[in-house]
Amino acid sequence: MTSHPALMPDDAKTPAKHPAGVVTGADFQKGRARLSVASMGQGHKGLGKASDDELVVLVAQGNESACRILVDRHLPRMLAVARRMMGNQADAEEVAQEVFLRVWTHADRWEPGRAQFTTWLHRVATNLCLDRLRRHTTDDIDSIPEPVSDEPGADVVLEQQQLSERVEIALQALPARQRAAVTLTHFQGMSNIEAAETLEISVEAVESLLGRARRALRESLATERDHVLR
Repeated sequence: MTSHPALMPDDAKTPAKHPAGVVTGADFQKGRARLSVASMGQGHKGLGKASDDELVVLVAQGNESACRILVDRHLPRMLAVARRMMGNQADAEEVAQEVFLRVWTHADRWEPGRAQFTTWLHRVATNLCLDRLRRHTTDDIDSIPEPVSDEPGADVVLEQQQLSERVEIALQALPARQRAAVTLTHFQGMSNIEAAETLEISVEAVESLLGRARRALRESLATERDHVLR
């Protein structure tokens, strides 16, 4: 499968300005950036019904409102996939920040009709997560923050929370690419074909990753109900 050119870094390209709430690449690399949903998603009118492709064309022309609308539409899903992949909110926010920074800097390369914009976003987010995970192979699953229940004290909520924690720990213990396949198909609702396009591998390779991941999860969660893995 041919990689989309927008996935490739372009250090030589420096945009004249950045949309409100989006930091520069230099700031991001220095670790000073943290995603601010409030600053990136201010109100805007008139473009809400435009398609993703139409908005990307406007972003390429420097339209900050179009960029904010894309953030509003897709930020929750980018945070969700990054949170599942990285295992913590801080890294997930940095990944999401970088995803939308790339939308801003590479919008002029977008070719409408070549792929769905959401598929491209997931591909960028997944690749960024995989790159980070390769750099942090010594991370310990004990460092994963525990989810906090919104309704402490209720037996059913406590049981669900404990199950969620066990699934999260087992998911974080998977090899990175298996974790990506499970995250995209199970948690992001993608088909195997869509996941294959996102990961830039064959459908058979996705099925192989899912098969190995499910076996590993079943071993880790042997005491839990089988429906959790389906």
